[in-house]
Amino acid sequence: MRAIVSVFDKQGLLELGGALTSLGVELFSTGGTYRTLAEAGIPARQISDLTGFPEILDGRVKTLHPAVHGGILARRDVPRHQDELNRAGIHPIDMVIVNLYPFVATVSRPGVSLEEALENIDIGGPTMIRAAAKNYPHVTVVVDPADYSSVVEALLGGGVDMAIRRRLAQKAFQHVAAYDTAVARYLRQGEEGFPEQLTVALTKKLDLRYGENPHQKAAFYREDSLGEATGGIAAATQLGGKELSFNNILDADAAWRAASDFPEPTVAVVKHTNPCGLASHPDLTEAYRRALAGDPVSAFGGIVAVNRPLDAAVAQEISKTFYEIVITPEFTPQALGILQKKRDLRLLATGSLDSNTSPGWDFRRVPGGFLVQTFDWHGNEEEVTLKKVSERAPTEEEIPDLLFAWRAVKHVKSNAIVLARDKALLGMGAGQPNRVVSVAIALEKAGEKAGGSVLASDAFFPFPDGVEAAAKGGITAIIQPGGSVRDEEVIQTANRYHIAMVFTGVRHFRH
Repeated sequence: MRAIVSVFDKQGLLELGGALTSLGVELFSTGGTYRTLAEAGIPARQISDLTGFPEILDGRVKTLHPAVHGGILARRDVPRHQDELNRAGIHPIDMVIVNLYPFVATVSRPGVSLEEALENIDIGGPTMIRAAAKNYPHVTVVVDPADYSSVVEALLGGGVDMAIRRRLAQKAFQHVAAYDTAVARYLRQGEEGFPEQLTVALTKKLDLRYGENPHQKAAFYREDSLGEATGGIAAATQLGGKELSFNNILDADAAWRAASDFPEPTVAVVKHTNPCGLASHPDLTEAYRRALAGDPVSAFGGIVAVNRPLDAAVAQEISKTFYEIVITPEFTPQALGILQKKRDLRLLATGSLDSNTSPGWDFRRVPGGFLVQTFDWHGNEEEVTLKKVSERAPTEEEIPDLLFAWRAVKHVKSNAIVLARDKALLGMGAGQPNRVVSVAIALEKAGEKAGGSVLASDAFFPFPDGVEAAAKGGITAIIQPGGSVRDEEVIQTANRYHIAMVFTGVRHFRH
């Protein structure tokens, strides 16, 4: 048997080389792989011994040769192929063990030049991998060091069977596809709009017990990045508690996005992807108390996200209520000590204060395709222009609450209504087909606290009835996008009740 071994990742290489040599496999290697094997005393020959041709163009061409690809691609069950190999003096190659230049690691380094990036695009490696995977009925292709031991075990047992070779070939094609996706994504940087063709590279992070319901299977995949700040759940480290479920991840992501969207110390409490509690305050413990007060009943069994390192004082308060997950950039040792006493409580540390900076796209699955859009990052104070449309202008006390409510409402499922005061969510209505029903739900949740609070609506009021309901509940100021054909009626209703109303010109639908 003959094998080509050319790997950038040298993990497990010496053990593999020793095992293959003991089985009588003749090894051919390139560059650093050859030197590593030779220095360890493992017999290997250079690829130029196979091709009879030296490496040229600074190593750009070394395996692109008929002696390599003829040996890989020849079908053993076609006599004509064997005759052609014999006439050309080419020997079959039975194994291709290759992994690629570290393109992603290279282009993720700060200040990397285009020239350096291009030099780290592997050509010979993917070509050999694809050739071997195409001919998997006769050739074993290995791209992952994790597969070395199973391949050696199969060889010791008499040979690598067709089922294993097929699995390895599938893995090889996927490996090259992910690599090509990274290269395309790098070269696409700075381009406007959406490409005509698009691939996404994903790496499995977790197998999940089940999906949204026990009869559904599920897994969690991390999108392979080129070094951008991704943060959030995909980058989080679990420091305690049970394994994550499908719904845990959805809810934790919603909670983290909500909390990390605010510049001040902020706590979000989420249930079924909607914030039932949300508050900003310089004192993080007070922010938590205010967030919990927003809806202490719904908070039970929810997710808590904190956008600052979580200390013992906050942990002590959190430990008084049953939650599924606590997520924060960092736990202090004292906070961990308190929360890890709750054996089932999942603790996630993101290691980043900002998950909302990724230049990537938001993908939504529909049968047969994907919807692709940019993320809705809009909403920061510097991006919001408040247009006064009512007779009364908002007071200095109302404006910070209006801006807080406007940030909050984009994290609530549409039709979304948020009531807030003192930078704390008092009540919200989410996911209703009728906006006035969302107003009624938000008022009901806020109860007596609604009086004197402000209201944010993620989209315009199509009729004055929503403002009528808000006025009867004691709302003093409203922030909304505007743009309805009945805006004038809505504004007149606000004026009748002496409500301050501002338009943003931007909506925040979240379906």
